[in-house]
Amino acid sequence: MKKIALSTLSLALLGAAGAAQAQSSVTLYGVIDNSITYVHNATANQNLWALGNTSGGDLAGTRWGLKGQEDLGNGLAAIFQLENGFDPSNGHNLQGNREFGRQAFVGLTSAQYGTVTLGRQYDPVVDMVQAITADNYFGSAFATPGDVDNYDNSSRTNNAIKYVSPTYSGLQFEAMYAFGGVAGSTGSGQTWSLAAAYNNGPLGLAAGYFRADNTNALTAGKRTTWNGTSDGPFDGDPVNNGYITAKSIGIARLAAQYTVGPFTLGASYSNAQYKPDGFSVYGSTEKYNVGQGFLTYQATPALLVGAGYTYMKSSGDTSATYHQASLGADYSLSKRTDVYLVGAYQHASGNTGDGAGGVTPAVASIGSYGYGTTQKSQELVALGLRHKF
Repeated sequence: MKKIALSTLSLALLGAAGAAQAQSSVTLYGVIDNSITYVHNATANQNLWALGNTSGGDLAGTRWGLKGQEDLGNGLAAIFQLENGFDPSNGHNLQGNREFGRQAFVGLTSAQYGTVTLGRQYDPVVDMVQAITADNYFGSAFATPGDVDNYDNSSRTNNAIKYVSPTYSGLQFEAMYAFGGVAGSTGSGQTWSLAAAYNNGPLGLAAGYFRADNTNALTAGKRTTWNGTSDGPFDGDPVNNGYITAKSIGIARLAAQYTVGPFTLGASYSNAQYKPDGFSVYGSTEKYNVGQGFLTYQATPALLVGAGYTYMKSSGDTSATYHQASLGADYSLSKRTDVYLVGAYQHASGNTGDGAGGVTPAVASIGSYGYGTTQKSQELVALGLRHKF
């Protein structure tokens, strides 16, 4: 990261005139993550060789951003963060082609009272739970099929107010509410979330709940898509796209991690429910129960290796089973640059929704990549390079 001290002139240009006498700074930072990727059964029964992937990174989403802080005195500071996500293979913006699609918020922070932020943000479950899952080490290849539980943070939330508490002897909690912004219908499109985490030495524990509502249909007809304040955990793949017209999505997640010497062992469980109403194209709540485990080994100061397994079972509107095994290795060339090799195999069985109220055979789609095939199995291998600045 590059830290830039602000002069009175630069503060004025940033819209902070009048605060030039306060202690202030802005940090420019980023990550560029790209890979040579092979996918067996990427589309239909066709294989794919590609530079990069649909998510803009394997271990970490490619991004650049600005974040800053102004000391207001008495332990209080103003903060902001703007973060753009892009595809390094072609330079295109991600997150719906937004300029700052990953994060865009302003807030106040106090070491004594905590932090309040307003804008487009990650929800508390992502903040608290993801940090102690395999996603924190090896990214998308270890994520839930279709990212149905937002394991790989496919979803971010607009119009959000978030509170983050101070840390009390290793315990911290967060709460968030996002306004739907629909006149005369306060709950339409709203999102809310709660989470807590405990980290003390080798032990990490976290749990949380996320609830997002879709907007009401504009006419008496059916919805055709998801349109709430939350983006929704939809990557365009066939695992959960049949339920994109859900009235609401509720996700409960919990995770645990324990480190012994060079080994880190972790496990997590989630329950995601896609509930319909009269405007949805399907009739019964689709439930996803997901169990995951992983093991990492710090073989040398520079080399981290790991393995993970995911079991997912859906029920309710349709029933399907997914098994996914993942492997990864990450080698640090320096503090800011590393090379990695990750791979995964997934097998699907049963049926899922077809997006039109019918049923279709479940097919494999590894992690949150969104490579939707027509086959029951899929394999992916990515050899990549990541640089942080």
